Amino acid sequence: MQTKLTQLLNIKYPIIQAPMFLVSNTAMVIEAMKAGIAGCIPALNYRTLEELRAAIKELKAAKVENGSFGFNLIVNKSNIKYKEQLRVLCEEGCDFIITSLGSPEETINSAHAVGIKVFCDVTDLKFAKKVEALGADAAIAVNNEAGGHRGNHSPEELLTLLTKNLSIPVISAGGVGCKADMDQMISYGAAGVSVGSPFIASEEANVTNEYKQACVDYGAKDIVMTQRISGTPCTVINTPYVQKIGTKESWLESVLNKNKKLKKWVKMIRFSIGMNATTKAATQATYKTVWVAGPSIEHTKAILPTKDIINKLISD
Repeated sequence: MQTKLTQLLNIKYPIIQAPMFLVSNTAMVIEAMKAGIAGCIPALNYRTLEELRAAIKELKAAKVENGSFGFNLIVNKSNIKYKEQLRVLCEEGCDFIITSLGSPEETINSAHAVGIKVFCDVTDLKFAKKVEALGADAAIAVNNEAGGHRGNHSPEELLTLLTKNLSIPVISAGGVGCKADMDQMISYGAAGVSVGSPFIASEEANVTNEYKQACVDYGAKDIVMTQRISGTPCTVINTPYVQKIGTKESWLESVLNKNKKLKKWVKMIRFSIGMNATTKAATQATYKTVWVAGPSIEHTKAILPTKDIINKLISD
């Protein structure tokens, strides 16, 4: 299945195993490369630069023909580790970097200087045109079926808009849980797909079995948007605990968010609280189950090895 994405990354199938906070790890990406697709890990999954450097070296040693690996960088001011993470990636080398939540200009310039490709998350045409002008190698179109922080447009609407107006390849992110979904995104003009939520229930994922089983037991209808993680709407599984705490910001947060001077600090506090809760739910046995996932878990019927999940995406 040859597309512009398979050519860009020298992979067999036009699929990126999407970077997922807490979930993604080198074991998953190694299996992804063996299966002929690309794998990506958030740089923030590593607490120290030494751990990040070790992960890069492990992936380079395990790389196979028709496999590719990369890392995701949060490129705005919220990530105080960004510049050092970028430096390590450029020093050690990887196939690609995916940028999120900010201007990718510095990343594009630094990565291209050492032969690393850069793909940029976008949710609309305005930002997509900006990253194209900055030299991005591809745009990742985050639609309204993506897990985590999703976009506002449907897959068809966003892909049609971007492919008609960009000269760089467009990769679709969101709403892919089986081969039929991937084929549909390709038919809309996508050069490939970025798939995340189905891999939460992989044997290699670094999360609890309870989180993995939730992706099996719940489906698309059980995904809701909450503001109680980062202050920005985020998709989670509608567990009894989520129903108990609600999905809207508190009345106090609502009031404080209207104050221009306090708004930034309120969001920072909410982000810190939300991330701690999400981390505990994903990695510890707890009744506070705030599990991030997208509607594509509809197709997740069992906890499987990564290679079997990929096989579902490439064969009918």
